[in-house]
Amino acid sequence: MKDNKLHTPDGVKDYLPLEYAVKKELERRMEAVFLRYGYRCISSPMFEYMEVFDGKGSVDAKQMYKFLDRDGSILSLRADMTLAIARIASTAYDEKDMPLRFCYFENAFRYKENYQGKLKEFTQAGIELIGVNSIDADAEIIAIAINSLLATGLQDFKIYIGQVEFFNGLLEGSDFSDEEFADIQRMLVNKEYVGVEKVVMESNLSPDVKDLIIQFPLLIGDKRVIDKVKGLTKNERAQKALHDLETMYDILCGYGLDQYILFDLGMVGYLDYYSGLIFRGYTQGTGVTVIGGGRYDKLISKFGADYPSVGFAIKVNELLNSLENKNIEVEIPVADTLLAFADAGRNTALYTADELRSQGLFIENSLVGADIEANIRYAKEKNIGGILYFIDEKTVVLHNLIDNTSKEVSIEELLKESEE
Repeated sequence: MKDNKLHTPDGVKDYLPLEYAVKKELERRMEAVFLRYGYRCISSPMFEYMEVFDGKGSVDAKQMYKFLDRDGSILSLRADMTLAIARIASTAYDEKDMPLRFCYFENAFRYKENYQGKLKEFTQAGIELIGVNSIDADAEIIAIAINSLLATGLQDFKIYIGQVEFFNGLLEGSDFSDEEFADIQRMLVNKEYVGVEKVVMESNLSPDVKDLIIQFPLLIGDKRVIDKVKGLTKNERAQKALHDLETMYDILCGYGLDQYILFDLGMVGYLDYYSGLIFRGYTQGTGVTVIGGGRYDKLISKFGADYPSVGFAIKVNELLNSLENKNIEVEIPVADTLLAFADAGRNTALYTADELRSQGLFIENSLVGADIEANIRYAKEKNIGGILYFIDEKTVVLHNLIDNTSKEVSIEELLKESEE
């Protein structure tokens, strides 16, 4: 019988020091990008009333971790940070506060029936821009998405951009019921193209539109795919969507980020969630989605306010895996100096080391005693490149374990060198 006290449940994990340090460093880099664009971090409770997440189009109720509060209320672990922010925006702000620029780093929880190694507790990092509906706002979101991924060290990725209104325009005037319309969306999301073709061919859509929808899996590429499609439909709604994508592309060229952009005109969102721009980011060679987002202007209205919104969420755990699979090293701050001392030098050593730490140095205190050979062995085992060995109150020996040299200096000289 498995001893549960020695294991974690399926779908959750421990982070040992190195992996956790890499994760926090990636979050620090992404946060620096968010802050420089004027976004400010926000946090929400780990659990909320189920109504915050249920029926909002983002998370299926079957995927929520639900439990009863003592008063009988149904609570849910945070299933999606975007929905939590929508609640906050509708209750804590009003029109005069717009636009709102929020960023976040939070864990979310979703039950996966087919576990297959997928985490049930995972970290989302993202931003939300609330109160503005414009192509410039959409382009800003994509620019931040790209720059955030670049800041982590990831280089070979592409952002695939779609427009939900292109699909909505093509089906405008069809005889599909809301249920059938949603079913087509579901099949497109799940890439069930055979099913899509069957439904479309039996509809009252024009032959040109039928052919265009059947071609959705092929409508992926650079700006030329937009040029190709523009002449294949006369629907004004679909044409405007294509024009918006062209305008956004021009703006992103202004950002100097066009090399990371591709278009996917067959990309659609879930019913009543995405309302315009939609995008996903993939790492090349893996097909792994590391980021997703778009415009969801109807979302906050479900919480009682009517503010347009656009944003994205980065899958931090998938990003970690992608960097590891591509052998991309993430430099993390670690102790590169070991502090050792004889009894006569203890007090000066401890005081001086704290002075050096206040200047930004990373110094680990030795706990193996005063024997210098024991300290050298320990430092090498821990990949620590140098030792500060305090002989007494005035003298310290600097041991460089990289080039195997050492020199004796005064405390004053040591502090002076560290400041230079």
